[in-house]
Amino acid sequence: MNKRKNRNKRGIITVGGNLMAPGQKRPNVIVLTQPKRFGLDIADYMAAIRAAENVDFSRRYKLYDLYSDILMDTHLSCVMEKRKNAVLCSEIEFQRNGKPDKAVNEQIRSPWFNRLVGDIIDAKFWGFTLCQFYKEGEWADYDLIPRKHVDPIKKLILRHQTDMTGLPWDNYTDLLFVGSPDDLGLLAKAAPWVIYKRNTTGDWSQFSEVFGMPIQEYIYDSDDEESRQRAMEDAANAGSLAQFFHAKDTEFKLTEAGNKTGSADVYEHLCERCNNEISKLVLGNTLTTESSENGTQALGTVHKKVEDKVAQADKRYVLDVLNYDMADIFARIGINTAGGEFCFPEKKDIDPTSKTNILTQLKTSFNLPVSDDYLYEEFGIEKPANYEQMKKEQEDERTRKEVAAAQIRKQKEDEKNTDEDGSGKETEPTPAQKKSFRNWLASFFGKAPSDGGAALDW
Repeated sequence: MNKRKNRNKRGIITVGGNLMAPGQKRPNVIVLTQPKRFGLDIADYMAAIRAAENVDFSRRYKLYDLYSDILMDTHLSCVMEKRKNAVLCSEIEFQRNGKPDKAVNEQIRSPWFNRLVGDIIDAKFWGFTLCQFYKEGEWADYDLIPRKHVDPIKKLILRHQTDMTGLPWDNYTDLLFVGSPDDLGLLAKAAPWVIYKRNTTGDWSQFSEVFGMPIQEYIYDSDDEESRQRAMEDAANAGSLAQFFHAKDTEFKLTEAGNKTGSADVYEHLCERCNNEISKLVLGNTLTTESSENGTQALGTVHKKVEDKVAQADKRYVLDVLNYDMADIFARIGINTAGGEFCFPEKKDIDPTSKTNILTQLKTSFNLPVSDDYLYEEFGIEKPANYEQMKKEQEDERTRKEVAAAQIRKQKEDEKNTDEDGSGKETEPTPAQKKSFRNWLASFFGKAPSDGGAALDW
Protein backbone atom coordinates (compact mmCIF):
# COMPACT_ATOMS: atom_id res chain seq x y z
CA MET A 1 0.00 0.00 0.00
CA ASN A 2 2.79 2.41 0.84
CA LYS A 3 4.44 1.49 -2.43
CA ARG A 4 1.27 2.49 -4.35
CA LYS A 5 1.11 5.84 -2.49
CA ASN A 6 4.75 6.60 -3.22
CA ARG A 7 4.25 5.78 -6.88
CA ASN A 8 1.20 8.05 -7.09
CA LYS A 9 3.25 10.92 -5.68
CA ARG A 10 5.71 10.49 -8.52
CA GLY A 11 2.95 10.70 -11.15
CA ILE A 12 2.59 7.00 -11.93
CA ILE A 13 -0.26 6.11 -14.28
CA THR A 14 -2.50 3.74 -12.32
CA VAL A 15 -4.68 1.24 -14.14
CA GLY A 16 -7.76 -0.60 -12.87
CA GLY A 17 -11.52 -1.03 -13.09
CA ASN A 18 -14.30 1.25 -11.92
CA LEU A 19 -13.98 0.01 -8.34
CA MET A 20 -11.03 1.32 -6.33
CA ALA A 21 -8.81 -1.06 -4.41
CA PRO A 22 -9.14 -1.21 -0.59
CA GLY A 23 -7.35 1.78 0.90
CA GLN A 24 -7.05 3.56 -2.43
CA LYS A 25 -7.87 7.27 -2.04
CA ARG A 26 -7.66 8.39 -5.64
CA PRO A 27 -9.46 6.85 -8.61
CA ASN A 28 -7.38 5.13 -11.26
CA VAL A 29 -5.97 7.24 -14.05
CA ILE A 30 -7.10 4.61 -16.57
CA VAL A 31 -10.40 2.73 -16.21
CA LEU A 32 -10.25 -0.56 -18.08
CA THR A 33 -13.07 -2.06 -20.12
CA GLN A 34 -13.47 -5.70 -21.07
CA PRO A 35 -12.41 -6.29 -24.69
CA LYS A 36 -15.07 -7.32 -27.18
CA ARG A 37 -14.29 -10.74 -28.63
CA PHE A 38 -15.90 -13.25 -30.97
CA GLY A 39 -18.56 -12.70 -33.56
CA LEU A 40 -16.39 -10.25 -35.49
CA ASP A 41 -16.42 -10.30 -39.29
CA ILE A 42 -14.94 -8.36 -42.19
CA ALA A 43 -17.49 -5.57 -41.77
CA ASP A 44 -16.30 -5.01 -38.19
CA TYR A 45 -12.70 -5.02 -39.39
CA MET A 46 -13.35 -2.41 -42.06
CA ALA A 47 -15.22 -0.18 -39.60
CA ALA A 48 -12.37 -0.44 -37.08
CA ILE A 49 -9.76 0.49 -39.71
CA ARG A 50 -11.79 3.52 -40.80
CA ALA A 51 -12.22 4.70 -37.20
CA ALA A 52 -8.49 4.32 -36.49
CA GLU A 53 -7.48 6.20 -39.65
CA ASN A 54 -9.92 9.07 -39.10
CA VAL A 55 -7.83 12.22 -39.47
CA ASP A 56 -9.79 14.46 -37.09
CA PHE A 57 -11.07 11.99 -34.47
CA SER A 58 -8.97 8.85 -34.47
CA ARG A 59 -10.39 6.08 -32.24
CA ARG A 60 -8.51 2.82 -31.97
CA TYR A 61 -10.24 0.87 -29.24
CA LYS A 62 -12.36 -1.12 -31.70
CA LEU A 63 -9.30 -2.06 -33.70
CA TYR A 64 -7.40 -3.17 -30.59
CA ASP A 65 -10.38 -5.23 -29.45
CA LEU A 66 -10.20 -6.89 -32.86
CA TYR A 67 -6.47 -7.51 -32.33
CA SER A 68 -7.16 -9.15 -28.97
CA ASP A 69 -9.71 -11.38 -30.66
CA ILE A 70 -7.55 -12.56 -33.56
CA LEU A 71 -4.66 -13.34 -31.19
CA MET A 72 -6.76 -16.32 -30.08
CA ASP A 73 -5.83 -17.89 -33.43
CA THR A 74 -3.24 -20.61 -32.81
CA HIS A 75 -1.25 -20.13 -36.02
CA LEU A 76 -0.97 -16.36 -35.65
CA SER A 77 0.07 -16.55 -32.01
CA CYS A 78 2.57 -19.32 -32.85
CA VAL A 79 4.40 -17.41 -35.60
CA MET A 80 4.43 -14.26 -33.47
CA GLU A 81 6.00 -16.10 -30.56
CA LYS A 82 8.51 -17.70 -32.92
CA ARG A 83 9.60 -14.29 -34.20
CA LYS A 84 9.81 -12.82 -30.68
CA ASN A 85 11.69 -15.83 -29.29
CA ALA A 86 14.42 -15.39 -31.90
CA VAL A 87 15.30 -12.16 -30.05
CA LEU A 88 14.33 -13.11 -26.50
CA CYS A 89 16.49 -16.25 -26.59
CA SER A 90 19.53 -14.22 -27.66
CA GLU A 91 21.66 -12.86 -24.86
CA ILE A 92 21.83 -9.06 -24.59
CA GLU A 93 24.89 -7.52 -22.99
CA PHE A 94 25.97 -4.01 -22.07
CA GLN A 95 29.61 -3.26 -22.83
CA ARG A 96 31.75 -0.27 -21.97
CA ASN A 97 35.09 0.07 -23.77
CA GLY A 98 34.57 -3.40 -25.25
CA LYS A 99 34.16 -5.08 -21.84
CA PRO A 100 30.94 -6.19 -20.08
CA ASP A 101 29.70 -3.84 -17.36
CA LYS A 102 28.73 -5.94 -14.34
CA ALA A 103 26.39 -3.39 -12.70
CA VAL A 104 24.28 -2.76 -15.83
CA ASN A 105 24.23 -6.43 -16.86
CA GLU A 106 22.87 -7.33 -13.45
CA GLN A 107 19.87 -5.09 -14.12
CA ILE A 108 19.21 -6.32 -17.66
CA ARG A 109 19.24 -9.97 -16.57
CA SER A 110 16.22 -9.31 -14.36
CA PRO A 111 12.70 -10.33 -15.53
CA TRP A 112 11.56 -6.74 -16.21
CA PHE A 113 14.16 -6.31 -18.95
CA ASN A 114 13.05 -9.49 -20.72
CA ARG A 115 9.45 -8.20 -20.68
CA LEU A 116 10.66 -4.88 -22.04
CA VAL A 117 12.34 -6.50 -25.05
CA GLY A 118 9.12 -8.40 -25.80
CA ASP A 119 7.02 -5.22 -25.58
CA ILE A 120 9.46 -3.39 -27.86
CA ILE A 121 9.02 -6.08 -30.52
CA ASP A 122 5.23 -5.94 -30.00
CA ALA A 123 5.34 -2.36 -31.25
CA LYS A 124 5.77 -3.82 -34.75
CA PHE A 125 2.59 -5.87 -34.36
CA TRP A 126 0.38 -3.31 -32.55
CA GLY A 127 1.82 -0.14 -34.08
CA PHE A 128 3.34 1.32 -30.91
CA THR A 129 4.25 0.63 -27.28
CA LEU A 130 4.12 3.13 -24.39
CA CYS A 131 5.88 2.29 -21.11
CA GLN A 132 6.40 4.18 -17.86
CA PHE A 133 9.56 3.45 -15.88
CA TYR A 134 10.21 3.76 -12.18
CA LYS A 135 12.54 2.35 -9.58
CA GLU A 136 11.64 0.39 -6.46
CA GLY A 137 14.66 -0.01 -4.22
CA GLU A 138 17.68 -1.21 -6.17
CA TRP A 139 15.73 -2.61 -9.12
CA ALA A 140 14.09 -0.80 -12.01
CA ASP A 141 10.68 -1.72 -13.40
CA TYR A 142 8.03 -0.39 -15.75
CA ASP A 143 4.31 -0.53 -16.54
CA LEU A 144 2.86 -1.05 -20.00
CA ILE A 145 0.17 1.55 -20.70
CA PRO A 146 -2.91 -0.10 -22.27
CA ARG A 147 -2.88 0.76 -25.95
CA LYS A 148 -6.64 1.29 -26.10
CA HIS A 149 -6.21 4.25 -23.72
CA VAL A 150 -3.46 5.99 -25.70
CA ASP A 151 -3.86 8.46 -28.57
CA PRO A 152 -0.35 8.35 -30.11
CA ILE A 153 -1.05 11.15 -32.61
CA LYS A 154 -2.24 13.72 -30.03
CA LYS A 155 -0.06 12.24 -27.26
CA LEU A 156 -2.97 11.80 -24.86
CA ILE A 157 -3.72 9.33 -22.05
CA LEU A 158 -7.45 8.47 -22.16
CA ARG A 159 -9.26 7.68 -18.93
CA HIS A 160 -11.95 5.66 -20.75
CA GLN A 161 -11.29 3.99 -24.07
CA THR A 162 -14.18 5.88 -25.71
CA ASP A 163 -12.97 9.34 -24.62
CA MET A 164 -12.09 11.92 -27.25
CA THR A 165 -9.80 13.94 -24.98
CA GLY A 166 -7.44 13.05 -22.17
CA LEU A 167 -4.36 14.03 -20.22
CA PRO A 168 -1.16 14.91 -22.12
CA TRP A 169 1.42 12.26 -21.46
CA ASP A 170 4.04 14.97 -21.03
CA ASN A 171 2.56 15.40 -17.53
CA TYR A 172 4.10 12.03 -16.60
CA THR A 173 7.80 11.35 -16.28
CA ASP A 174 9.96 8.58 -17.68
CA LEU A 175 7.66 7.56 -20.53
CA LEU A 176 9.09 5.58 -23.44
CA PHE A 177 7.24 5.62 -26.76
CA VAL A 178 8.28 2.96 -29.29
CA GLY A 179 6.92 2.83 -32.82
CA SER A 180 5.19 5.29 -35.13
CA PRO A 181 2.09 7.35 -34.18
CA ASP A 182 0.20 6.60 -37.41
CA ASP A 183 1.25 2.94 -37.73
CA LEU A 184 -1.49 0.35 -37.18
CA GLY A 185 0.94 -2.57 -36.95
CA LEU A 186 1.27 -5.92 -38.70
CA LEU A 187 -1.89 -7.22 -37.00
CA ALA A 188 -3.94 -4.93 -39.23
CA LYS A 189 -2.67 -6.94 -42.21
CA ALA A 190 -3.10 -10.32 -40.49
CA ALA A 191 -6.68 -9.72 -39.29
CA PRO A 192 -8.49 -10.42 -42.62
CA TRP A 193 -6.76 -13.78 -43.02
CA VAL A 194 -7.68 -14.83 -39.49
CA ILE A 195 -11.30 -13.78 -40.00
CA TYR A 196 -11.58 -15.61 -43.34
CA LYS A 197 -9.98 -18.72 -41.86
CA ARG A 198 -12.27 -18.65 -38.82
CA ASN A 199 -15.40 -18.43 -40.95
CA THR A 200 -14.09 -21.10 -43.32
CA THR A 201 -13.31 -23.42 -40.43
CA GLY A 202 -16.87 -22.96 -39.14
CA ASP A 203 -18.32 -23.87 -42.53
CA TRP A 204 -15.93 -26.81 -42.77
CA SER A 205 -17.05 -28.07 -39.38
CA GLN A 206 -20.70 -27.81 -40.38
CA PHE A 207 -20.00 -29.58 -43.68
CA SER A 208 -18.27 -32.43 -41.85
CA GLU A 209 -21.12 -32.72 -39.39
CA VAL A 210 -23.77 -32.93 -42.11
CA PHE A 211 -22.02 -35.05 -44.73
CA GLY A 212 -19.40 -36.83 -42.67
CA MET A 213 -21.82 -38.66 -40.36
CA PRO A 214 -24.71 -40.98 -41.26
CA ILE A 215 -28.33 -39.95 -40.68
CA GLN A 216 -30.76 -42.17 -38.77
CA GLU A 217 -34.05 -42.56 -40.60
CA TYR A 218 -37.14 -43.87 -38.78
CA ILE A 219 -40.35 -44.72 -40.64
CA TYR A 220 -43.62 -45.33 -38.85
CA ASP A 221 -47.25 -45.83 -39.89
CA SER A 222 -49.16 -42.62 -40.29
CA ASP A 223 -51.96 -43.65 -37.94
CA ASP A 224 -49.78 -45.46 -35.37
CA GLU A 225 -48.74 -42.94 -32.71
CA GLU A 226 -47.35 -45.74 -30.57
CA SER A 227 -44.89 -46.73 -33.33
CA ARG A 228 -43.77 -43.13 -33.58
CA GLN A 229 -43.04 -42.95 -29.84
CA ARG A 230 -41.07 -46.23 -29.93
CA ALA A 231 -39.00 -44.93 -32.85
CA MET A 232 -38.13 -41.76 -30.94
CA GLU A 233 -37.15 -43.77 -27.87
CA ASP A 234 -34.92 -46.01 -29.96
CA ALA A 235 -33.29 -42.95 -31.52
CA ALA A 236 -32.61 -41.41 -28.10
CA ASN A 237 -30.80 -44.57 -27.01
CA ALA A 238 -28.84 -44.96 -30.27
CA GLY A 239 -26.57 -41.94 -29.97
CA SER A 240 -26.15 -38.35 -31.15
CA LEU A 241 -26.36 -38.85 -34.90
CA ALA A 242 -28.68 -36.76 -37.05
CA GLN A 243 -32.23 -38.11 -36.92
CA PHE A 244 -35.26 -37.89 -39.19
CA PHE A 245 -38.72 -39.24 -38.45
CA HIS A 246 -41.38 -39.48 -41.11
CA ALA A 247 -44.46 -41.49 -41.96
CA LYS A 248 -44.58 -44.06 -44.72
CA ASP A 249 -46.57 -41.78 -46.97
CA THR A 250 -43.85 -39.06 -46.84
CA GLU A 251 -40.52 -39.08 -48.66
CA PHE A 252 -37.11 -38.09 -47.29
CA LYS A 253 -34.31 -36.89 -49.60
CA LEU A 254 -30.89 -35.56 -48.67
CA THR A 255 -29.26 -33.62 -51.50
CA GLU A 256 -25.50 -33.97 -51.21
CA ALA A 257 -22.68 -32.20 -53.02
CA GLY A 258 -21.61 -33.84 -56.24
CA ASN A 259 -18.06 -34.41 -54.96
CA LYS A 260 -17.87 -34.42 -51.18
CA THR A 261 -14.12 -35.01 -51.18
CA GLY A 262 -13.55 -32.09 -53.53
CA SER A 263 -15.81 -29.85 -51.46
CA ALA A 264 -13.85 -30.67 -48.32
CA ASP A 265 -10.59 -29.88 -50.11
CA VAL A 266 -11.89 -26.38 -50.88
CA TYR A 267 -12.11 -25.60 -47.15
CA GLU A 268 -8.75 -27.16 -46.44
CA HIS A 269 -6.97 -25.26 -49.23
CA LEU A 270 -8.48 -21.96 -48.11
CA CYS A 271 -7.39 -22.50 -44.50
CA GLU A 272 -3.92 -23.47 -45.70
CA ARG A 273 -3.70 -20.37 -47.88
CA CYS A 274 -4.67 -18.15 -44.94
CA ASN A 275 -1.99 -19.72 -42.74
CA ASN A 276 0.63 -19.30 -45.46
CA GLU A 277 -0.21 -15.61 -45.87
CA ILE A 278 0.11 -15.10 -42.10
CA SER A 279 3.47 -16.91 -42.07
CA LYS A 280 4.81 -14.77 -44.90
CA LEU A 281 3.63 -11.61 -43.17
CA VAL A 282 5.22 -12.37 -39.78
CA LEU A 283 8.23 -14.57 -40.63
CA GLY A 284 8.84 -13.79 -44.29
CA ASN A 285 8.52 -17.46 -45.34
CA THR A 286 6.29 -20.52 -45.13
CA LEU A 287 8.53 -23.60 -45.12
CA THR A 288 9.79 -23.10 -41.54
CA THR A 289 6.25 -23.47 -40.19
CA GLU A 290 4.35 -25.64 -42.70
CA SER A 291 5.37 -28.66 -44.78
CA SER A 292 4.96 -28.52 -48.53
CA GLU A 293 4.83 -31.12 -51.30
CA ASN A 294 7.26 -29.07 -53.39
CA GLY A 295 9.51 -28.19 -50.46
CA THR A 296 13.14 -29.32 -50.63
CA GLN A 297 16.03 -29.01 -48.23
CA ALA A 298 17.66 -26.35 -50.41
CA LEU A 299 14.44 -24.33 -50.57
CA GLY A 300 13.96 -24.69 -46.83
CA THR A 301 17.49 -23.41 -46.26
CA VAL A 302 16.72 -20.33 -48.36
CA HIS A 303 13.55 -19.68 -46.37
CA LYS A 304 15.46 -20.10 -43.11
CA LYS A 305 17.96 -17.45 -44.22
CA VAL A 306 15.09 -15.05 -44.88
CA GLU A 307 13.76 -15.72 -41.39
CA ASP A 308 17.21 -15.09 -39.92
CA LYS A 309 17.32 -11.72 -41.70
CA VAL A 310 14.00 -10.79 -40.09
CA ALA A 311 15.38 -11.74 -36.67
CA GLN A 312 18.50 -9.69 -37.31
CA ALA A 313 16.39 -6.65 -38.22
CA ASP A 314 14.38 -7.08 -35.00
CA LYS A 315 17.59 -7.16 -32.98
CA ARG A 316 18.80 -3.92 -34.54
CA TYR A 317 15.39 -2.41 -33.81
CA VAL A 318 15.69 -3.34 -30.14
CA LEU A 319 19.27 -2.06 -29.91
CA ASP A 320 18.29 1.30 -31.43
CA VAL A 321 15.63 1.74 -28.75
CA LEU A 322 17.95 0.72 -25.90
CA ASN A 323 20.97 2.73 -27.03
CA TYR A 324 19.19 5.92 -28.14
CA ASP A 325 15.57 6.26 -26.99
CA MET A 326 16.18 4.94 -23.48
CA ALA A 327 19.50 6.68 -22.76
CA ASP A 328 17.92 9.50 -20.73
CA ILE A 329 15.50 7.16 -18.94
CA PHE A 330 18.32 4.86 -17.84
CA ALA A 331 20.15 7.87 -16.42
CA ARG A 332 17.09 9.09 -14.46
CA ILE A 333 16.41 5.69 -12.87
CA GLY A 334 20.04 5.35 -11.78
CA ILE A 335 21.46 3.02 -14.47
CA ASN A 336 24.69 4.47 -15.83
CA THR A 337 24.96 3.68 -19.56
CA ALA A 338 27.18 6.61 -20.55
CA GLY A 339 30.10 5.65 -22.74
CA GLY A 340 28.80 2.15 -23.45
CA GLU A 341 26.30 0.33 -25.64
CA PHE A 342 23.95 -2.64 -25.67
CA CYS A 343 24.79 -5.46 -28.05
CA PHE A 344 24.09 -9.11 -28.89
CA PRO A 345 27.41 -10.94 -28.31
CA GLU A 346 26.39 -14.06 -30.20
CA LYS A 347 28.75 -16.90 -30.95
CA LYS A 348 28.79 -18.74 -34.23
CA ASP A 349 26.60 -21.82 -34.17
CA ILE A 350 28.93 -24.63 -35.30
CA ASP A 351 28.32 -28.31 -34.62
CA PRO A 352 31.04 -30.17 -32.62
CA THR A 353 32.21 -32.24 -35.60
CA SER A 354 32.81 -29.20 -37.79
CA LYS A 355 34.45 -27.39 -34.89
CA THR A 356 36.82 -30.31 -34.35
CA ASN A 357 37.80 -30.28 -38.03
CA ILE A 358 38.45 -26.53 -37.89
CA LEU A 359 40.68 -26.85 -34.83
CA THR A 360 42.59 -29.73 -36.46
CA GLN A 361 43.20 -27.68 -39.60
CA LEU A 362 44.38 -24.72 -37.53
CA LYS A 363 46.95 -26.94 -35.84
CA THR A 364 48.15 -29.00 -38.81
CA SER A 365 47.94 -26.44 -41.62
CA PHE A 366 48.68 -23.16 -39.84
CA ASN A 367 50.44 -24.45 -36.71
CA LEU A 368 48.34 -22.15 -34.50
CA PRO A 369 48.45 -22.98 -30.78
CA VAL A 370 45.08 -23.57 -29.07
CA SER A 371 44.59 -23.16 -25.34
CA ASP A 372 43.76 -26.33 -23.40
CA ASP A 373 41.35 -24.39 -21.20
CA TYR A 374 39.43 -23.28 -24.32
CA LEU A 375 39.06 -26.88 -25.48
CA TYR A 376 37.84 -28.06 -22.08
CA GLU A 377 35.26 -25.26 -21.94
CA GLU A 378 34.15 -25.46 -25.57
CA PHE A 379 33.49 -29.21 -25.59
CA GLY A 380 32.23 -29.43 -22.00
CA ILE A 381 34.97 -31.80 -20.77
CA GLU A 382 35.94 -31.77 -17.11
CA LYS A 383 39.53 -30.81 -16.44
CA PRO A 384 41.48 -33.49 -14.45
CA ALA A 385 42.51 -32.68 -10.89
CA ASN A 386 46.16 -33.73 -11.55
CA TYR A 387 46.25 -31.83 -14.85
CA GLU A 388 49.73 -30.35 -14.31
CA GLN A 389 51.27 -33.75 -13.46
CA MET A 390 49.69 -35.45 -16.46
CA LYS A 391 50.80 -32.60 -18.70
CA LYS A 392 54.42 -32.95 -17.47
CA GLU A 393 54.40 -36.73 -18.01
CA GLN A 394 53.09 -36.25 -21.56
CA GLU A 395 55.80 -33.67 -22.24
CA ASP A 396 58.55 -36.00 -20.93
CA GLU A 397 57.23 -38.86 -23.04
CA ARG A 398 57.13 -36.63 -26.12
CA THR A 399 60.75 -35.51 -25.49
CA ARG A 400 61.93 -39.12 -25.05
CA LYS A 401 60.28 -40.15 -28.32
CA GLU A 402 61.84 -37.23 -30.17
CA VAL A 403 65.33 -38.13 -28.87
CA ALA A 404 64.85 -41.78 -29.85
CA ALA A 405 63.63 -40.76 -33.28
CA ALA A 406 66.65 -38.49 -33.72
CA GLN A 407 69.03 -41.32 -32.80
CA ILE A 408 67.36 -43.63 -35.31
CA ARG A 409 67.67 -41.02 -38.04
CA LYS A 410 71.37 -40.48 -37.22
CA GLN A 411 72.06 -44.25 -37.29
CA LYS A 412 70.39 -44.51 -40.71
CA GLU A 413 72.46 -41.63 -42.02
CA ASP A 414 75.69 -43.26 -40.72
CA GLU A 415 74.80 -46.54 -42.40
CA LYS A 416 74.06 -44.69 -45.62
CA ASN A 417 77.44 -42.92 -45.52
CA THR A 418 79.28 -46.30 -45.35
CA ASP A 419 78.04 -47.15 -48.86
CA GLU A 420 79.77 -45.03 -51.52
CA ASP A 421 78.43 -46.52 -54.74
CA GLY A 422 75.11 -47.71 -53.38
CA SER A 423 75.97 -51.41 -53.93
CA GLY A 424 75.85 -52.22 -50.27
CA LYS A 425 79.56 -53.33 -50.09
CA GLU A 426 81.62 -52.03 -47.24
CA THR A 427 84.69 -49.95 -48.17
CA GLU A 428 88.23 -50.54 -46.91
CA PRO A 429 88.85 -48.55 -43.70
CA THR A 430 91.30 -45.72 -43.97
CA PRO A 431 94.61 -45.60 -41.93
CA ALA A 432 93.03 -43.04 -39.63
CA GLN A 433 90.03 -45.32 -39.07
CA LYS A 434 92.38 -48.28 -38.44
CA LYS A 435 94.37 -46.28 -35.90
CA SER A 436 91.17 -45.22 -34.21
CA PHE A 437 90.00 -48.84 -34.02
CA ARG A 438 93.38 -49.93 -32.61
CA ASN A 439 93.22 -47.30 -29.88
CA TRP A 440 89.67 -48.34 -28.99
CA LEU A 441 90.74 -52.02 -28.85
CA ALA A 442 93.74 -51.19 -26.61
CA SER A 443 91.54 -49.30 -24.21
CA PHE A 444 89.21 -52.28 -23.97
CA PHE A 445 91.94 -54.60 -22.53
CA GLY A 446 93.96 -53.86 -19.43
CA LYS A 447 97.52 -52.57 -19.68
CA ALA A 448 100.07 -55.46 -19.91
CA PRO A 449 102.61 -55.63 -17.00
CA SER A 450 106.17 -54.45 -17.80
CA ASP A 451 109.67 -55.89 -16.92
CA GLY A 452 108.66 -59.42 -17.91
CA GLY A 453 106.37 -59.70 -14.94
CA ALA A 454 103.22 -61.74 -15.07
CA ALA A 455 99.70 -60.72 -14.42
CA LEU A 456 99.24 -63.63 -11.97
CA ASP A 457 101.60 -64.89 -9.32
CA TRP A 458 101.61 -68.65 -9.56
